[in-house]
Amino acid sequence: MAKIVQLSDALSNMIAAGEVVERPASVVKELVENSIDANSTIIEIEVEEAGLQRITITDNGDGIEAEDIRRAFDRHATSKIKNEQDLFRIHTLGFRGEALPSIASVSRLVIESSTGDGPGTKVELEGGKEIGSASSPARKGTEITVSDLFFNTPARLKYVKTIHTELGNISDVVNRLALAHPQIAFKLSHNGKTLLQTNGNGDVRAVLAAIYGFNLAKKMIPIRAESLDFSIEGYISYPESTRASRNYISLMVNGRYIKNYLLTKAIMDGYHTLLPVGRYPIVLLDIKMDPILVDVNVHPAKLEVRLSKEQELMELITATIIQEFKKKVLIPSNEQEKRVKAPKPEQVSFTLEHRTEPEEESPKESRVPLFNKEATVIMESTAAEDARPWNMPSSIPVQMPVQTDRKPENIDEDKESASVMEEIFIPDEEPADIPVADQMETAEEPERERTEAVSRIPTLYPIGQLHGTYILAQNEKGLYMIDQHAAQERIKYEFFREKVGEVTNDMQDLLVPITLQYSTDECIKIQENLHLLQEVGIYLEDFGHNAFIVRTHPQWFPSGDEQEMIESIIDQLLQMKKVDVKKLREEAAILMSCKASIKANHHLRNDEIFSLLNQLRNSSDPFTCPHGRPIIIHYSTYDIEKMFKRVM
Repeated sequence: MAKIVQLSDALSNMIAAGEVVERPASVVKELVENSIDANSTIIEIEVEEAGLQRITITDNGDGIEAEDIRRAFDRHATSKIKNEQDLFRIHTLGFRGEALPSIASVSRLVIESSTGDGPGTKVELEGGKEIGSASSPARKGTEITVSDLFFNTPARLKYVKTIHTELGNISDVVNRLALAHPQIAFKLSHNGKTLLQTNGNGDVRAVLAAIYGFNLAKKMIPIRAESLDFSIEGYISYPESTRASRNYISLMVNGRYIKNYLLTKAIMDGYHTLLPVGRYPIVLLDIKMDPILVDVNVHPAKLEVRLSKEQELMELITATIIQEFKKKVLIPSNEQEKRVKAPKPEQVSFTLEHRTEPEEESPKESRVPLFNKEATVIMESTAAEDARPWNMPSSIPVQMPVQTDRKPENIDEDKESASVMEEIFIPDEEPADIPVADQMETAEEPERERTEAVSRIPTLYPIGQLHGTYILAQNEKGLYMIDQHAAQERIKYEFFREKVGEVTNDMQDLLVPITLQYSTDECIKIQENLHLLQEVGIYLEDFGHNAFIVRTHPQWFPSGDEQEMIESIIDQLLQMKKVDVKKLREEAAILMSCKASIKANHHLRNDEIFSLLNQLRNSSDPFTCPHGRPIIIHYSTYDIEKMFKRVM
């Protein structure tokens, strides 16, 4: 008796559903992508009980002809490809014809659709089988309702998470689709409550505001670049705006949201030492390329793609982000957020009026001495425009004029909130009195070219130390705190990075040879790739069972950390089957800079403070240490006066 049988269409669809329909979010993704392919400009998504009870997708797209509706639920029935050549030039989000039959096979589904030329058609299915049909109103577009998901495959329900988790997955899918298609108005609601609403005006930053909030969206940096094969466009967050996971990095290829480890790594390489360990930026990157360079048919849910010329694209992304940050002043400001009422989702826009009230002349304050054991500082407020701060050794009291930008105390709250939309990242200039809408436009233009690296940090006048750890400095913009260890780490790192990059492959003998032991399978891999280790100056000798001995090492290895560096190189080899010398030298420079830098609770003389600040101003990236921690923090004059209730 034959053992091999042909599976029925119903069973085949249920098996396919196991790949395509993992959870309610998968249903939302597939159906919304169909709506996008149908040239919709408005898409509404309504879910109940995180989609397990009901999912309704309504659009105003092209609609489906009456004779095509039933055929759309046959497996591999599609209008988007006709032959194998089309498979290599995919322009649509869906193309395999699996989504509708797979979803219908594990739910109760109702579809109503019309092209707008006449009455529409309504079809009801249960478990993939048609149970009824009728005419429907002639409203152009399609409405699909999916109810009782997994009702006939209860085993699948045990893999479904909590309501909050599944709702979060749905929200994540819709957010990314909205970011990829800002020209479409999306509305997502759960149990009657609106979770997301975009206006569909094509402004990506408006979508970012609807998802992440107005304050973050208006500070994100636009980027744009292109090569012969690729065009990239999007927004990146400042280094101080980070999250604890990579989920806030959104990659789009030809309008399709994808996940790609190497492209994410290229983004992180662009931030380089600007981010703390374990923190990730908020990034939206829209990549355009010839469809022939991307294969989207390598993942059941089409989340992963195969790219041609991937290395070229990675280099373009990394270089673009690096160059953009070279133009920016990246000093975090501790300025308090002003009390601006957040707009409702449907009211998100960037046309708020910017008003500036006339300033009152600040009264001259009496002199108030401040004492600590590091320095005695007397600060005086004055209205004189030509007053210049000056410095003396910290053991002598110093009078330092401070320019104030005090606002009148009787400004009403609404006027004040409208007048404080200031640019906080350019300390060399006063913020211009520009409407917020204009600020959004000018934010997309590259910041003015800076001819000298030192201009990226404003001139600072030291006033003392705090706990022997932080340098306190001031200028007309307010108070600055500098982490002295982080500052010297950056200076030393840039010095050592250049040094280890210039050295030759000269070898140095070890006084005491290093012995290394590995498991049998690891030893086999190491033996196969000894030539790679020798290319970077690591020569291993057999030393008994599963052991090696090392007698020499390259001169650029940090003194005292030779074994750690050698083990790091071999770990790279075991994990990636290659050795990245550039990365290793980078790690060596970081290690040496950390050990050579001044530590906390170390009191500096006045000349040492001046020297440290001058060296920092001449650094290529003076805003973070090699580990991504901030070096300088700014407290604006307005922020300080706000804390002391001089302005309300």
